[in-house]
Formats: sequence, C-alpha cells, structure tokens
Amino acid sequence: MSFFRRKRLFTILLGFIILVSLIGFSMLDRDDLSAAEEFLQDTIGWLQQIVLTPINYTTNVIDNIDDMKNVYEENKVLKQQLATYQQTLYEVQELRKENDDLMSILDKTNSLSDYQPIQATITARSPEQWFKLVTINKGKQHGVEKDMAVITGKGMIGKIQSTSQFTSTVLLLNGFDRSNRISVNVNLSEQDEDARGFILGYNEDREQLLLEFTDYYEGISEGEYVFSSGLGGVFPKGLQIGTIEEVTTDQYGLTQIAYIKPSADLYDLNHVIVVDREMPTSREIAQDPEITDEEDEENDDEIDLQDEEED
Repeated sequence: MSFFRRKRLFTILLGFIILVSLIGFSMLDRDDLSAAEEFLQDTIGWLQQIVLTPINYTTNVIDNIDDMKNVYEENKVLKQQLATYQQTLYEVQELRKENDDLMSILDKTNSLSDYQPIQATITARSPEQWFKLVTINKGKQHGVEKDMAVITGKGMIGKIQSTSQFTSTVLLLNGFDRSNRISVNVNLSEQDEDARGFILGYNEDREQLLLEFTDYYEGISEGEYVFSSGLGGVFPKGLQIGTIEEVTTDQYGLTQIAYIKPSADLYDLNHVIVVDREMPTSREIAQDPEITDEEDEENDDEIDLQDEEED
C-alpha cells in the first residue's frame, strides 16, 4: 500500500474517531453547551433530518405497499369464500326446493285415491316452444298415454301431447287453445251450484288462463277455485287448475269471461305426476258399450238410492 493511501486512510479514521467522541460528548447530560457543541448538535440534527426524512418516507411507502398487497390478498380470499358461500347457499336452496317439491308430490300422490299416479321428472324443454312444451322421463313402458293429465302438488299443468317408449312430451296449460279446451267447474262459495265453463286459451301479457263461462253467473268473485269438471273425455274430475283473478265480459257484453291464475308455476317445474285415471272417461264410454251399460246401472242405483232417501 502506498504512503499516500495509508495517510488518507489514517486521516479518515482519525476524523471518524473525533466525530464519534464529539457526538458522545455532546450527548452528556449537561445543562450548558459550548458554542462548538451547539453547532455540532445542530449540524448532526440537520444531517439526521436530511438522511432520515427520505428513509422514513421510503419506509412508509413500502409499508403502505405491503399493507395494500395484504389487503388485496385478503380481499381475494374473502371473495373466494363469498363465492363458495353463495354457491353453497344456492345448492341448499335448490335442495330445499326440490325436497319441498318431492314432499308436495308425495302428498298429492297419496291424495289421488281415484287415480293411478305416475311420478315423473322433467328432463327438457322444447326449443321451438319454450315454456309451452316439456319432456318427462316416463313413457309407454311406464303406462303413460296420450291426453293424460299432468299435475304437480299445487295443481294441473297440462296434458300428454305425445309419448314414446321411455319419454313423453307435455303440452303445458299456457299452450292450450280452443282445440285443447278444458271443461271446468268454479266452486261458488255463496251458491250451491257450480259455475261451468271452458279454458280456451292463455293470455301471454297477463300470464293467465282465459275461462269462458257457458252461462251468465251472478256472484262470481276473485279467489274462487277452478277445477276440471271431468267432462270432455280427457281430464279427470276435481283437478285444481287455478283461481279467478278477474271477471269480465267480451266486447259484445254477451259472454262472461274470467282470467285464471294457474295454481302451479308453469315456468318453474321439476317433478310432476301423470294422472292415469282408473275410472273410464266419456270417450272410452262412447267406444265401449259395455262400459255404458255399467255406468247406466250405477247411475240407476244412485237415483234409486236418492229416491229412497227422499221417501
């Protein structure tokens, strides 16, 4: 090492020792400071401020960045947990709804004493007529036939339009028209006689069925229940269809019309029942004279029994 380099290193070391000594001396607990000590203390404080200010600023910025990163990670985790919770909640709600549907179907099945219920599940909706045609997982092999009524635990939803060996197509009530009219009765709470009419179509704007009465009836009010009458040879008697929302007349004031809110939600269907009525329909009676004779005998017996009770 050269002489000048050793001299410079010695000078730096000596200056550092003197500086440390002065700093230590200035930090002694004394009330009075000399002018040199005051100058040295002010100089050191100024240098500390110059050095520490950017260091503290940089440290705060780094800490803020770390905090923001931690908040971002925590927020990301919370979002994932929220998404998982929402999915779980949705699954629970779907399971609860499906359980309610199944319980409703079971209760309805147990109440169908006059019919042979065939439980089925909707597997698809027709892309051509969405919300009007659905496919169920039961067909001819399960006893399903054309024109059989289809219901849920809340009420009637339609009829079998076509059937194959293992699946069937259901025409929902909102797809009915005059060619698929339903003969119905309206239970009038304040009268002994039921009002009669036909479901002739569906009002898309109101999402309600259109009922046309066969006669003019007084006392029909909102909330009256509408049931299938069993006439017409297609649908069994007593299947709930809906409730009356409004009663009005046609444009000529001659025909009484009512808007019916379906008992079942036609847009939210899953489990259904195909009603295979054990008793013959009027169409079957017309095709089989023996059934007609049996029905006549039963009707005669009922008339005789009523006469005896009146006597």
